[in-house]
Amino acid sequence: MRLVILTQDDPFYLARNIDYLLKNLPPYAEVVATVVFDVSPFGKRESFSEKIKKTYDIFGLPFFIRYGTKFVLSKLDSRNNVRKVLADRNIPLIQIEGAINKDENLEKLKAYKPDLYLSIAGNQIFKRKLLDSATYGCINLHTALLPKYRGLMPSFWVLKNSETHTGVSVFFVDEGIDSGPILVQEKLPIGNMSQAELIDVTKKMGMDAMLKAIDKIHSGTYELIENDASQMTYFSFPTRDDVKAFREAGKRFY
Repeated sequence: MRLVILTQDDPFYLARNIDYLLKNLPPYAEVVATVVFDVSPFGKRESFSEKIKKTYDIFGLPFFIRYGTKFVLSKLDSRNNVRKVLADRNIPLIQIEGAINKDENLEKLKAYKPDLYLSIAGNQIFKRKLLDSATYGCINLHTALLPKYRGLMPSFWVLKNSETHTGVSVFFVDEGIDSGPILVQEKLPIGNMSQAELIDVTKKMGMDAMLKAIDKIHSGTYELIENDASQMTYFSFPTRDDVKAFREAGKRFY
């Protein structure tokens, strides 16, 4: 099975988790290429200065200092570099210009004859022509129990809303947002975890769910779970008031 990973250049969580995924792929699966989008932690592409200002304005000085320091230190550790992890395994990097759905970019993807796309924090909307260019389409990891908590930063919202459980969902991508049929879903008690702890746990849990999904697709024997739109909730990026409510609820970022 020929896999193409669609991901982003996240400096905090993705490199080590992608490395874990690559180490645990079954013998019949091979990652033949990757696309690494520019990082977009707020769900849209913004300049670096815009990201800095937005982080400070919404989350405050202590959060800004902690994650600013973590960002600088992560740049010094090659284990946090997505491109380095891929290069160490001699996995080709597909260079694209602009939106991945452009015909010239789709031709680059098709050249690798993909059987399945793996979207791991893929931060562009994938259109039908792209989804149809791989034998089995595209699966995506979302760190929440769909159809609830579609959208951005589910780890923040489940804590703010005092949920007792969350989890991960791997689903077949359609042209909507987190709306395709679910292939694998795993539940997790939240307990007293901070947001940082919850992200760490669900990212690793998500890699195991992706491996399960790959195996199900390869076997051809699986039952899909409905991603019921009538039950969905959707969240975007939090505001300063949301962050205030998060803290007032006794929740911790770290």
